[in-house]
Amino acid sequence: MSTPRSLSCALRLAVMALTCLIALSPALTGCRKAQRSLKVGATSVPHAEILEFIKPMLEKQGIKLEIVEFNDYVQPNLQLADGQLDANYFQHIPYLEDFCASRKLDLVWVAKIHIEPMGIYSSKLKSLSELKDGDKIGIPSDVTNGGRALALLEKAGLIKLKEGSGVKATVRDIVENPRNFRIVEIEAPMLPRVLPDLAIAVINGNFAIQAGFQPTKDALFLESGDSPFANVLVVRKGDENRKDIQALARALQSEDVRKFIEEKYKGAVVPAF
Repeated sequence: MSTPRSLSCALRLAVMALTCLIALSPALTGCRKAQRSLKVGATSVPHAEILEFIKPMLEKQGIKLEIVEFNDYVQPNLQLADGQLDANYFQHIPYLEDFCASRKLDLVWVAKIHIEPMGIYSSKLKSLSELKDGDKIGIPSDVTNGGRALALLEKAGLIKLKEGSGVKATVRDIVENPRNFRIVEIEAPMLPRVLPDLAIAVINGNFAIQAGFQPTKDALFLESGDSPFANVLVVRKGDENRKDIQALARALQSEDVRKFIEEKYKGAVVPAF
């Protein structure tokens, strides 16, 4: 049987425990409220893979990273602009600038993360010297990637572009095509799939990797590492200084990410920070 004294002690302990729980309750509630979700659109390789890698870093800061994967270059910007996403990570600066100008969108880049060297690939040829007059060459159909591809074909000595045409060069800017190559414009994600129907194709690094190519080994000609086409973290204008966005940018530009990129992609993706 309990004595009055032991009952009194038990009561005091119960009151103390209840007091502690009440005191801790707001703090615990605050922790739950501090955990916020950050929704980021990305193409799968390497963007979504890099975002997956930094999830634990952000989790420690109370940020739950939600990755929404896309297989095109249009929807990630449209969904960011209309508020379905907090940020996206899939594109380089010239593409962003051209897209925003044509669609009248207020999107801005926050941080440069990596470069994906564009390359020339073939499922038939082992070198560019095997090309025949009149062969079909595939390039991306969007303006900036198309211009970038044409510049690479020029650098490879296959065509010559009008001086000063820059990243927005189109097939109309080809001033010399002595071997009458037929330039075919195709949506960038489709190029690896239609490669058997072409002699060669100029393919973005992410889609090449996704298709199973190792750019440093499989490309017949590869863009140099000093390319200005850095892939960037993009947000709506006005969100640049949001704490969660800044935390995301810091994580993407961390030394851990640098090592991850260098070790996983072995030169097919190059850090841009």
